Amino acid sequence: MIKNNKIVLVAIALLIATFSAKAQDKSLFKKEQFVKGSDTLQYRILYPEGFSQDSIYPLVLFLHGAGERGSDNESQLVHGADLFLKEENRKNFPAVVIFPQVPKEDYWANVDVDRESFSLKFDFHNTDEPTTSMRLAMDLLDQYASEKYIDTTRLYVGGLSMGGMGTFEMISRKPETFAAAFAICGAADTSIAEKYRDGFFIWVFHGLQDNVVAPHYGKEMAGAINKAGGNANLTLYKDANHNSWDSAFAEPNLLSWLFSHQMGQEKENESE
Repeated sequence: MIKNNKIVLVAIALLIATFSAKAQDKSLFKKEQFVKGSDTLQYRILYPEGFSQDSIYPLVLFLHGAGERGSDNESQLVHGADLFLKEENRKNFPAVVIFPQVPKEDYWANVDVDRESFSLKFDFHNTDEPTTSMRLAMDLLDQYASEKYIDTTRLYVGGLSMGGMGTFEMISRKPETFAAAFAICGAADTSIAEKYRDGFFIWVFHGLQDNVVAPHYGKEMAGAINKAGGNANLTLYKDANHNSWDSAFAEPNLLSWLFSHQMGQEKENESE
């Protein structure tokens, strides 16, 4: 009995150590603040293993969903951070990865959300000024893009739900900035697709059972981007609800697809 108890205790200790290691992994995302005037944007940043300012790295900006808003500078890592922390991904795709956080009272996209029914209804204000969080995130991106260790031909943006909306909008506000993007269970006014540059690469994901952000938003945005001359891939998950990010992050080729793109690639393809 004593021997069995020892085995059980050892097993429990190993489990605790494993879970602790996973929990500690997120501490690799360093806590930072971006201050501009009277406004502050909390963010976490992950540097590549063996980071050197004498090397050059791509940069990924990830925009979280509405449920992860706050001021703890932690909640934004709930979805997506593990993808970039995986050992094989850190080895195969060394990059600077930034997860900014929106305060509770703000939003990435400039949109009014009708929460009286499900799925939600959205009224986008594409011609208005960006929200405070969107403006700060764009300024933060510009700050890092000015660093000598960032490859400005390989800047990427992606996000889920509210962050998917922010992704669609940010591309329209900075059409000459990103090499590629991904948007999960997001939405947008399709008219902004006309602001995307020709040949722009984006992968759009949506669950067909989504009762929060209806799947027609993802379908219509992908279609509008392609009609405007872009390159939008659309992946629909038959059985997924709003948490289609679980399936999207499990896509084996997501990061290899993302990092394969580089600014100027569209023109090179046209000349071939």
